[in-house]
Amino acid sequence: MTTASVQLAAASGLLSLVLFVVALAVLAVLGGSFWLGTRVKSREPARPRPEEQPHLPPGGAVHEVRENREPDEVPRTPKGGRPLTPYELTNMQTRSSGDKTRPRWSRGSSGSFGGGGIGSH
Repeated sequence: MTTASVQLAAASGLLSLVLFVVALAVLAVLGGSFWLGTRVKSREPARPRPEEQPHLPPGGAVHEVRENREPDEVPRTPKGGRPLTPYELTNMQTRSSGDKTRPRWSRGSSGSFGGGGIGSH
């Protein structure tokens, strides 16, 4: 800082005036944002009343169904035929499996790649 700027700020109070104007500008911005926020909020729809809230179905809560699913078979191409492109395959559907036992990992296996186990040896 030069001596001239120190003398200007000290003698005339210009620095105090600048800080006062900046403070007024900050207050104006905060007040404007509050005003704008209340205008936006007044245009929003009202909160739903308790009777408009979703209710349980008459039969009670819906419970999870656990079943084994197996995929449909991928169509095989005949010998010498043209292979199917991904665009010619449809969404592969699944169906209920006849086997009701859940698949389990083999003993000694970690169950996932990189899971930290020793794996099956």
